[in-house]
Amino acid sequence: MGASLVVLVVFFVVGLLSPVSMAEPIEDKLALLDFVEKFPHGRILNWSDNSSVCDHWVGVKCSLDNGRIISVRLPGVGFNGQIPPNTLSRLSALETLSLRSNSITGPFPSDLTNIRTLTQLYLQSNYFSGPLPSNLSVWQNLTVLNLSFNAFNGSIPSSVSNLTQLVSLNLSNNSFSGEVPDLSLHKLQQLYLANNSLGGRIPESLRRFPNASFVGNNFSVPLPSVALSPRSSPIPTPSSYKRKTGKLSQSAILGTIVGGSLSMFVVVALLLTFYCSKRRNGNGISSKMGKGDMSPKMVPGSQDDNNRLVFFYGCRYVFDLEDLLRASAEVLGKGTFGTSYKAVLEDSTSVVVKRLKEVSAGKREFEQQMEIVGRIRHENVVQLRAYYYSKEEKLIVYDHYAQASVSALLHGSRDEHRVPLDWDTRLKIALGMVRGVARIHMENSGKFVHGNIKASNIFLNPENYGCVSDLGLTALMNTPITLSRAAGYRAPEVVDARKASQAADVYSVGVVMLELLTGKSPVQSIRGDEIVHLVRWVQSVVREEWTAEVFDVELMRYPNIEEELVEMLQIALSCVVRSPEQRPKIAEVVRMIEDVGKVDPGRQTSSEAKVVESSGGPTPTSQNADQ
Repeated sequence: MGASLVVLVVFFVVGLLSPVSMAEPIEDKLALLDFVEKFPHGRILNWSDNSSVCDHWVGVKCSLDNGRIISVRLPGVGFNGQIPPNTLSRLSALETLSLRSNSITGPFPSDLTNIRTLTQLYLQSNYFSGPLPSNLSVWQNLTVLNLSFNAFNGSIPSSVSNLTQLVSLNLSNNSFSGEVPDLSLHKLQQLYLANNSLGGRIPESLRRFPNASFVGNNFSVPLPSVALSPRSSPIPTPSSYKRKTGKLSQSAILGTIVGGSLSMFVVVALLLTFYCSKRRNGNGISSKMGKGDMSPKMVPGSQDDNNRLVFFYGCRYVFDLEDLLRASAEVLGKGTFGTSYKAVLEDSTSVVVKRLKEVSAGKREFEQQMEIVGRIRHENVVQLRAYYYSKEEKLIVYDHYAQASVSALLHGSRDEHRVPLDWDTRLKIALGMVRGVARIHMENSGKFVHGNIKASNIFLNPENYGCVSDLGLTALMNTPITLSRAAGYRAPEVVDARKASQAADVYSVGVVMLELLTGKSPVQSIRGDEIVHLVRWVQSVVREEWTAEVFDVELMRYPNIEEELVEMLQIALSCVVRSPEQRPKIAEVVRMIEDVGKVDPGRQTSSEAKVVESSGGPTPTSQNADQ
């Protein structure tokens, strides 16, 4: 009897502790499959009846027990036409819905008012029209409602005043008319009604919001003048944009500029500059907006299909240009081709956005080059995920690598807390780099050239193998890369980097290998203005048969690697010979490094030696990488 009781208790406990992740919200899944099947769209979604909706579907988030779908975010996927009825309304536990920056038409979808659980609704930058439904008060938990940049008309329903949990309301850039209802919403922190056809008096309860929230209307009394604060900031966007006329009022421009948050990152200002320029069809506001930092919140999406982010097949990211503008951003570095930023999106996804400069290629040439780069899929090539092209700006979007670039790891701070790169890691960096370059050289019928290989464009994947970034950009540039900008990586025969060859890539690979071996930068200044090139210095030391003086002192602590160091040095030197015809092909370099990497099982690896000798320093942290 006691044994039976124990068995029952065990089964009971196991039942309680067994993972509920095996559950699948079948009805919700079928509703979304029905939705996407009936709704034409441009981007391919990885939604399949055979895959887990909670674990694999792009843009979908489930509850903790995987019992219901609670969030659907599908901005900028190319939806067009009207939302099919009896689809989204079946998601009766949905809390967040984002369909912004698409081409959705028709009246406000009645399906949405049947979802009583909504807390956030983003429908901005579409082509909705007609009046809003009168029964908006069904959303008792709604905190964010953004319907901006559509063609809604009629009056603002008085039922909005019943949305007592509302924190942000954005109805700007539509065609609403009539008077604004008295919205006594105590939790409301952001209100945007700019650029409609509203009239009458502004209710007293809304006078706490700044004038930029109301510009572009026909109010009969002067707009309120409210000191800006984090709780009541105006739309820091082209709030003066008017879909009907495309014209800007002086007060609208002033309101937009004043509304800029001076504490936001410079990247937002730069990106917003070109974006707002496109929205105004060249009205010149961008030069004025570029003078100050703009807050990224509530930025409208693009209505021009020709100026959307272009994603490559297989990309699982769900974001659009608006996401990039709203994202928190940090400058990673300023490189040869532009400035790179780390952008953290709403769903905590991190991507690298590079703002290109001095691009001379036209749209067709740019797109063709991006298509070549985008179809290169290799574990040692940083994946290009998307790009944006307009007359004013060109952006490219990459995966973000948590570890710093090879340049930062080698030449960053060398204080007592730094853990140096061990030999095994340096060997894996070199091997990953040459494998990636070999894959790049296979593209375009075996004629593709990277053109800008350097340590700051090599990153470490989670297994510490090198990954190559920034490929294919040289050919798009307006001016040749000067010697100073090439910083010691340029092959001697290259006069114009836009016309570099695969042999020149091999030379640059050799320079990076020398960096890994010596720990020195490719160009160094000593004794004032005197410049020392790494390649020449190594060649001179080897000629004098002082080879041991070449290697990084940090590598000398590891036993039994001298032979490998010399082998790698010989490979590197073969890559940097002056005559391009005498350099090995990259595939041969791969083979030679793979031979070096055949570690003797009996030899103590450098990572093991590190444990034995114990440097006592902390684990290296990620550093800002200069792409």
